Amino acid sequence: MSFNIKTIIRRMMPLFILTAFLIAAVILIGTKQAPEQKADEAPLPVIDVTQVEQQTVSLNLPSYGVVTPKYKTQLVTEVQGRMLSISANFVAGGVVKKGDELAVIEPSDYEADLMQAQASLAQAEAALEEERAKGEVAKNDWKGYDGGVPPELGLRLPQLKQEQANVKFQQAALARAQRNLERTVIRAPFDGIIKARNVDLGQYVTLGTNLGELYDTQIAEVRLPLSNNDLAYLESVDNPDTDVSLSADLAGKTITWHGQIIRSEGVIDAENRMVYLVAEIKDPYLRKQREEGQLPLKYGTFVTAVIKGRTVSGIVKLPRHLVRNNQVTVVNNDNSIELRDVNIVKSDLENVYIKDSLADGERISLTNLTNAENGQIVKILGEQSNSSQDDATEISDAEQLASAGGQ
Repeated sequence: MSFNIKTIIRRMMPLFILTAFLIAAVILIGTKQAPEQKADEAPLPVIDVTQVEQQTVSLNLPSYGVVTPKYKTQLVTEVQGRMLSISANFVAGGVVKKGDELAVIEPSDYEADLMQAQASLAQAEAALEEERAKGEVAKNDWKGYDGGVPPELGLRLPQLKQEQANVKFQQAALARAQRNLERTVIRAPFDGIIKARNVDLGQYVTLGTNLGELYDTQIAEVRLPLSNNDLAYLESVDNPDTDVSLSADLAGKTITWHGQIIRSEGVIDAENRMVYLVAEIKDPYLRKQREEGQLPLKYGTFVTAVIKGRTVSGIVKLPRHLVRNNQVTVVNNDNSIELRDVNIVKSDLENVYIKDSLADGERISLTNLTNAENGQIVKILGEQSNSSQDDATEISDAEQLASAGGQ
């Protein structure tokens, strides 16, 4: 019997031990103190800032256009005949000077006309001298006439006037024959570049035949469109005499030329509602003076332009992405933010120009804050802080800033 009790006790011992542990666990859990509850503290957003600096700037106006010659002309014939010769420079792209010979029309007929006019003039002059002599003889014959003033017909005055008129007529015919002979040589009316040639050697041309087109190379023009509102940024609307910078990509480089706004076309284009200013560039092909590295401004080039505008003081220039709905995020001295409305006087593709809204030294957030509110407290990147929580997170400020900027 004793053996059985010992055996039962030995076998039940693990159960007793397990029960004791369970009782102890229940007692410990029941006597455990609840941990102190602390409110979750949201980390302050970390932002980067820039300080406001007022400037005096020129409110330049961007535009664009195509380069064209100020003067261009169609070379047409004033006489007719067969093309006797054509200059080597009279080709598309040929550069010529004023007075250069471009082509020659067969002059034989016009040389003959000149000789005939010279002979006719000589005959008329001889007849005039003869009539003058006859008039002197008639005047002597009437010296003894006692019937008063001798008649004009008796003095041969009408015949003299007729011969004088005939001489003038022949002189005019001679001048015309000389001009026609000169017109058989086609010359450049100004320094220019040949745009096109429409005739060939041996071709018969008639009066008014279009021989080709010549572009002047002394002055180039560019029509620059502006909106009607942009005219307010010019120094003068009635006399827009101002500088303009033109640029284009040539030979893999951005080349810049300088010109002058000389006039406004004075009307609003019905299709695009734009006003056109005309810029003038002297010596675009660098025929008079050429510096090292300069390239000619060729006709037909598409250029972007920057027109110098009014000079205004007290302007704050900010990147365009910092202004949303005409507001910027201002960071006050206590690191609270203020969504401030600003007065935008001008904006372009990259920048916004603000006046009378921001003071020197004020801080503008460069970081895009999601759901920013007036009075929200922020932390400035790089500022020292006494808060232990801020000290613990200072290492990760750059990562937080990058994450906020990405949003």
